[in-house]
This record gives sequence, structure tokens and C-alpha cells, in this order.
Amino acid sequence: MRLLHVVGTIDPANGGPPLVSVRLAAAQAALGHDVSILTYVDPAAEERIARSIARVPGVEQVRRVSLPKLTRYENYFAPIARRMLNNIVPRLDFIHIHGVWERLLIATARTAQKHTVPYCWRPAGMLDPWSLSQGKWKKKLAMAMSYGPALRNAAFIHALNPDEARLIEPLKLARSEIIPNGIFTEEIEPLPSAGEFRAKFPQLGDRPFIFFLARLHMKKGLDFLFDAFRILAPKIPNLAMVIAGPDDGARAWTDAQVAQHQLADKVFVVGGLYAQDRLAAMVDATVFCLPSRQEGFPVAALESLACGLPVVISEDSHFPQVASGGAGFVVPLDAQQIAAGLGKIITDAAQRQRMSEAGREMIRRDFTWQRVAEQTIAAYERYRT
Repeated sequence: MRLLHVVGTIDPANGGPPLVSVRLAAAQAALGHDVSILTYVDPAAEERIARSIARVPGVEQVRRVSLPKLTRYENYFAPIARRMLNNIVPRLDFIHIHGVWERLLIATARTAQKHTVPYCWRPAGMLDPWSLSQGKWKKKLAMAMSYGPALRNAAFIHALNPDEARLIEPLKLARSEIIPNGIFTEEIEPLPSAGEFRAKFPQLGDRPFIFFLARLHMKKGLDFLFDAFRILAPKIPNLAMVIAGPDDGARAWTDAQVAQHQLADKVFVVGGLYAQDRLAAMVDATVFCLPSRQEGFPVAALESLACGLPVVISEDSHFPQVASGGAGFVVPLDAQQIAAGLGKIITDAAQRQRMSEAGREMIRRDFTWQRVAEQTIAAYERYRT
């Protein structure tokens, strides 16, 4: 099949979802398909992109069709994108659109309809009620005028989990196909040696530490994380916490919390971690925590589990398999319950080992990109006929 993935500007510093499209495309190419990605290019991000996908198997088989760096005019009207799409789309068998709220995506959907090429749409959690409540009226107008019709005309909506499919039902879009995110074991193995991350941050010593990895935005539950840490720290006096991720509006708040509560010797804000650096942190950490207010499907949690790191995530992360698979705890957005889950893992080495083994097994069995690619190709075939 001749396939095209369409995503906005790819930059690991702006979060993981755009790179999901790259990994899915590479896995589909490895199955023998002709796969391209259409995206805007930010030259400043090229080094970060190269580092982040260096170990993705098959990525060299995926063509990247690059649009020039996004300008305000292009963002509103997408003239360059529309001209390029009119040349590319008629030769395709299927199009996979990633994200929401970008004119490139609407232009893609309309061009696909014009040339009767089927497309699916992966909103990645951006259409659930919490997300739609942010900038509510602007999004409501956009849905009524352009995004709603384009989403309804899709062959299917690529939902990442049953919760996402259920939460978007009131929007009356195209039917949903539930296909999760995954990982490449080739990107994980061999793991960095134990102690590599601690060597770069000697202030950690040999203390147990909680690892948070996400863009620094209040959506990610940083307030719950700090409240839970302050509950737990007096009970585990040598406990530390590492907060990693690029700033997305909450770095100043995070630094203020560290200063206000005199946590400079316990909480370390280290900025973005990419490629092997993030894996090294997962190898050395005691537990991963993401108390997010909303997630599509948390890639950092998948990676942590693949590294053998137990996790504590919020129910709003929509990854219940963590609990059912015995790989960690899924808790409500409540500081006491987050702290309780973290404490059980940190203080019980035997349980931590059981969760580590269960997480590794679950990821390799159910959440690989090879498996995800097969599921998406099967869905494309169903909707082409």
C-alpha cells in the first residue's frame, strides 16, 4: 500500500505524539509498504529529531516530505501544503492524520475527499472533554465550521483506548477503531548500564527517586505530584524526585514549588531528556509517576514499563492495563492516593520486582510497534473496500 502520515511540526521538545507517527510509519514500512510522512520542518529541531529516532528500526525506509518552516500565513491558509497535497494524494491508497487543531490536517482531509482517497484520523486525546474545555468556544466554533465535518468524513477515528472512543461518542464522528501506541524493543535494548544517570546527577547518590517525564504543563498534574511528594517525603527521608521535560508554561511554577517548600536537596528539575538519556533515567529510577489530568496514551509510561520500571499513573491517563497487568497502580487524581501508590512500590522491593517483570512481559506481548502496524494495516484494508 502507498501510505501517507500527516502531522504538524515534529519536535521532541514539544512532546511525544508527533514522533508516534514516525514510529508507526517505520513499522508499516518494515511490513513492505510504501510510506511517507508530510510535516513542517523546524531546522532548529533537526538535531533533537535525529537523536530521538536514531534507533528506530526501518526509519530510513520512510520518506519525509518536508514543508517549509511554519509561518503565520501558512498556519492560517496552508497554501504550500495544499499545493503539495494535490500532487501527492491522488497516488495514495490511504492517509493517516495525526493530531487536531492544525490547518495542515484540514487541508489534508479536504484534499483526500476531493480525490476520493480514504483517510483515518488519530486525535491522540485532543477531542476528549477535558481537552475540549481548554479554549472551549474557539474549539467549539472550529468543530462546527471545519474540523467536525472533516472528522465525520474520515473512514475511521483511530482511538488509542476504549476510554477515548467512549469520550468522543457525543461528537458523533466517524466510527472508532481502537489501536494503542507501542514501543520498539530495538530502541530499548540493550538498556543503558545501571548508574549512568546517577553519575550525571551525583546529588542523587544512591537514594530512591520518583521519575516524572513529560512536558512541564499543568495538564500533566504537577500540582498533584508535588502534593504527593510532600506527603511521602517525611515517611521516606532519603527520597528524591527527578522532574524531566521541556518547559510548556509550568517551569517557573515548578521552580517556585521547589524553592517555596525548600526541596532543592530532594527535587531536581533537569529539563528535556531524549533518546538514551531518558532510558538511563528509567533504569536508575525507583518508580515512574504521571498524575496527568488527560492523556491519549502515555508513551513515557510504555517506555518505563519496557525498561522494567513500575509506574503510578492517573485514571485519566487511560492505561488500565497497568493495574490489570500487575505492573503498577492506576489511581484517581488525589494526592493521598498517588502518594500511597508510590509508597507501596518504593518501600516493597519484592513487589517492585514483580511489577518490573510483569511490565516488561506485558509491553513485549501487547504493545510493540510491529503489532500496532499490523492492526492499522488491517483497518486500512477494511475501509478501502
